[in-house]
Amino acid sequence: MQENLSEEMLELIAQRFRLLSDPMRLRILHQLQPGEKSVGQLVEATGASQPNVSKHLSTLRTHGLVRRRQEGNMAYFSIGAPFIFELCDSVCDSMREEWEQRQSLLGSSGSSR
Repeated sequence: MQENLSEEMLELIAQRFRLLSDPMRLRILHQLQPGEKSVGQLVEATGASQPNVSKHLSTLRTHGLVRRRQEGNMAYFSIGAPFIFELCDSVCDSMREEWEQRQSLLGSSGSSR
C-alpha cells in the first residue's frame, strides 16, 4: 500500500472494499465478466429477485464498477472497472492456497489416528 494516503483516500479505499464484501455483488460481477447482460439474464443467472439484482446493480453503477446501456425498454450492464478481476483473482488465489494448506493439515492429522 502506498505511503502518505490521506484520510479521505483511505475512506474511499475502504468504501470500495465494502462494496465488494457482498456475495451477491460478487456474483453479479462474475456473471458480467464474459460480457454485457440484461437485468433479466442476471436474475436468471444469480437466482435472485429482480428488485434485489436491480438494487445491487444500482450500487455498483453509482461507484463505477458497472456501466448501463439502454436499448429501448431494456437495460444492459457491463463491467466498468476491469481491474476488479485482478483484485478478485489475487484474493481467490490467496484463499485457494490457504484452503489447500488447511486441507493438507487436516488430512495429515486425520491419517495419524
